Amino acid sequence: MCCDVVHRHKSDQFTHHDNTSTMKGFAVIALCVIFAAIVWARPEEEKYTDQYDNVDIDEILRSDRLLDNYYNCLDTAKKCTPDGQKLRDILPDALKTGCSKCTDVQKRQSKKVINFLIKNRLEQFKKLEAKFDPDRAYRTKYAEELKAEGIVLPD
Repeated sequence: MCCDVVHRHKSDQFTHHDNTSTMKGFAVIALCVIFAAIVWARPEEEKYTDQYDNVDIDEILRSDRLLDNYYNCLDTAKKCTPDGQKLRDILPDALKTGCSKCTDVQKRQSKKVINFLIKNRLEQFKKLEAKFDPDRAYRTKYAEELKAEGIVLPD
């Protein structure tokens, strides 16, 4: 009787309820609440770091020295700055996943750089394309999206 709960009814009769059934019901409810909290608290799909989102991309595109440094890093992986190495590391995944982990800023900047390279440094664009998309699968995959943005891939 030490673990029993006694309830008094209107008829003044006593009834006994086993605490274990009450505890089981509570445990089921608690587990449901915890499960719901875990599901709802799950973070959205992982994104690439946004620490470089405030970089002035126009400044890089205007500077032959800076742009050449990034190009050489992507092309040869030699003399990479930390941010250049980070770009080189994530570029294959970004191409593969359609930039699904990119921030909106990264998507805009990527298109801006592609457009700039096509218009101003076509040979470098072609060399990087040959390196990162040798079978031209990504070219085929993204051509229409780029075209909709006014970016026409060269032949």
